[in-house]
Amino acid sequence: MDLHLQGKVAVVTGASKGIGFCTALQLAKEGVHVVICARGEKHLEVAAASIKQLTGADVLVVPADIMKEQDCRDVIEKAVAKFGRIDILVNNAGTSSAHSFEQVTTELWQADLDLKLFGAVQCAKYAVPYMKQAGGGSIVNVTAVLAKTPPANSLPTSVSRAAGLALTKAMSKDLGQYNIRVNAVCIGLIRSDQIEKRWKSQAPDLSWEDYSKEVGQSIPLGRIGDTEEAANVITFLASEAASYVSGTAINIDGGSGEAL
Repeated sequence: MDLHLQGKVAVVTGASKGIGFCTALQLAKEGVHVVICARGEKHLEVAAASIKQLTGADVLVVPADIMKEQDCRDVIEKAVAKFGRIDILVNNAGTSSAHSFEQVTTELWQADLDLKLFGAVQCAKYAVPYMKQAGGGSIVNVTAVLAKTPPANSLPTSVSRAAGLALTKAMSKDLGQYNIRVNAVCIGLIRSDQIEKRWKSQAPDLSWEDYSKEVGQSIPLGRIGDTEEAANVITFLASEAASYVSGTAINIDGGSGEAL
């Protein structure tokens, strides 16, 4: 299937590793000019070198702290200065912060919302005018399955992620008239640096495949998901293959979620 992405320009936040990196790589494989940002410049440079080596794509590296509005603006402005337009924004930057209600301080609430909610808001704020100029675009907000059915001890992440779902739906209503589609993906248990550290610490004698199956026994598909599997869905949503998909949230969780 031709995703009609050749020559498009994408900004991916939190792209130095994990889902963000894999998404940038998959987009580059489809002929997209990618702009990657994160706080760690060293990790970004390694990621960019890898993407260039594997795809030959032109990659722009912009170190940025998405919690700062000026940094969000700089990422978008530098992307446009380099490539002349923006067609795709993947709001992926985020961390896991899960505690009981009484453990969450005011500072932790604010930091989580600044990163996961307002980071996406500010990046979109500066990207949307350029998408309108280009005749449309696609925004994909990366959230989590617990946003739909928050368990105990999931704060503040479950709340900020739920806000991201509301943001996605509201933006899709406002921006559809400009042919700008806004969707979300809800991530379940996906291979990450944190999970790999847990694997090497808890079960160093097991292969990744065996560890994945053991941990994933409660998941209908019976394993931990791969980052590439998440990146593939994000790339689809960003593409013209999903041209009539907007305002929705897709679970990438192996069937473990309790809500559609």
